[in-house]
Amino acid sequence: KKAAAAPKKAGGLPKVPETLLKKRKQNAEARATRARALILEKKRLQQKKNEIFKRAEKYVREYKRKEQDQVRLRRVARKHKNFYVPDQSKLAFVVRTRGINGLHPKVRKCLKLFRLRQINNG
Repeated sequence: KKAAAAPKKAGGLPKVPETLLKKRKQNAEARATRARALILEKKRLQQKKNEIFKRAEKYVREYKRKEQDQVRLRRVARKHKNFYVPDQSKLAFVVRTRGINGLHPKVRKCLKLFRLRQINNG
């Protein structure tokens, strides 16, 4: 049978099992590794946030510049007793609503190019 009380060292301190010491050491190393990883992750997220912010600022500058160009062109046209017509959108959503019978071949080809082979496709 094992003794109920843990045997004492020469200095009067109780002995700690080696497995428990190893476990404590592993836990301490894991905590340190986790803390380092957390610091690196925070740094990475901060850099990413800064990049996103810079990109957003760049877009704001770009759109502001485009708006200023539009105003400038309008003013120049008005100054020369002329009209300025802004660019139109370059995106269109097309829906096929009728069949292919009786269509001109060029129209038929356009429908194929737009991949509108079925009625009510978009």
